[in-house]
Amino acid sequence: MTQTKRTWKLVAVLVAALALAGALLTGCSGNSNSSSANYRTLDQIKDSGKITIGVFSDKSPFGYVDENGNYQGYDIELANRLGQDLGVDVELVSTEAANRVEYLQTGKVDVILANFTVTPERAEEVDFALPYMNVALGVISPDSNVITTLDNWNADDQMIVISGTTAETYLTKEYPDIPLQKYDSYATAKNALENGNGVAWANDNTEVIAFAKQNPGYTVGIPSLGSQDTIAPAVSQGNTTVLDWLNEEIKALGEENFFHKDYEETLVDTYGLDYEDELVVEGGVTGGADAASSEAASSEAASSEAAASEVASSAAAQ
Repeated sequence: MTQTKRTWKLVAVLVAALALAGALLTGCSGNSNSSSANYRTLDQIKDSGKITIGVFSDKSPFGYVDENGNYQGYDIELANRLGQDLGVDVELVSTEAANRVEYLQTGKVDVILANFTVTPERAEEVDFALPYMNVALGVISPDSNVITTLDNWNADDQMIVISGTTAETYLTKEYPDIPLQKYDSYATAKNALENGNGVAWANDNTEVIAFAKQNPGYTVGIPSLGSQDTIAPAVSQGNTTVLDWLNEEIKALGEENFFHKDYEETLVDTYGLDYEDELVVEGGVTGGADAASSEAASSEAASSEAAASEVASSAAAQ
């Protein structure tokens, strides 16, 4: 065999060895990632004596910090009740809309209670518990130029949205020709509307209705846009113990009409009694028996999928 042939044969062997080593390293890395969960189980939360819950700090009347530096709002009352019934302290962690999924996936919080609308896209990244509120999208604009339709939109006009919200996703998909002016927080979006940076603001209808009631000179010209959705607590995918506990807790709270009481304590001054039954979801049930069966089946499916994923991860680790 010539020296040249020996050289090429040696090169081929080295290349094959490197490829095999790379494949082995990739496999090990994949197993390591799949077996490490970025969440705490229910028992771990109990043992620590504290549950961390992601909430808004600037979205009155759902989650906000008052003049004394204390958290208040509809979601805050629920968060505190969860801690009370679990027998642990509650650590509230301020989050923005765009960070809600990230905070769960990185283990920064155990639960998200930040006005989190349930969507198929989000359900691929987190596990939603049973809902506790109804919601749709709405559009608010100044009285001087009330927007009542999104058809025949002026290409020079911009719509204000908050990054990571259902409004951003919906408008991008359904009205791609409408220019969006995106902000990171509710406070900056509100300021943008007040400063005339956009002709209108699209967000949850609960939020824009509240803004219009608290700020004369603005009208919700489109009170319901797109489909009717629900708001629910969310946990990291695969966290079956916390998900199952949340579902049972929401059912139990429904038996005492907790969410109606919560509405009357935190939301009635903003929306009045007329909106109560329209907005409140009690015990995770929306729209009657058929819907209840559907909600239960959906939640059970999420729990089953999470359990299967956990078993698969354990098997891969072994």
